[in-house]
Amino acid sequence: MSEDALARLRTICLALPEAVEAGGVGDPTFKVRDKIFAMRHPLDGRWSMWCKAPSGFQSAFVASDPEKYFVPPYVGHHGWVGIWLDIDVDWALIADLVTDSYKMTAPKKLVKLI
Repeated sequence: MSEDALARLRTICLALPEAVEAGGVGDPTFKVRDKIFAMRHPLDGRWSMWCKAPSGFQSAFVASDPEKYFVPPYVGHHGWVGIWLDIDVDWALIADLVTDSYKMTAPKKLVKLI
């Protein structure tokens, strides 16, 4: 994954209220109040982005284009989705997904600030 792609992901995540970048299971993870809402993660020698998804969204999303989207290990059973970052990336879609994930993670007071 190019540094430009990481910079774009970082810009999207850190624009959200009280979002911070940290280490941890991903490289990096993005958190709000110590809870992860998105992460960049190496998988099978490729970079990917993982985030929470609304209930029922994961299977339809992955089925729509399994070359771009996948169920990530470890957190996939909780409804998270993965997106490969080494292909043509729809950054508007990633921004929407990250924002939805943030809203599912952050306290309501912070969500109201968006």
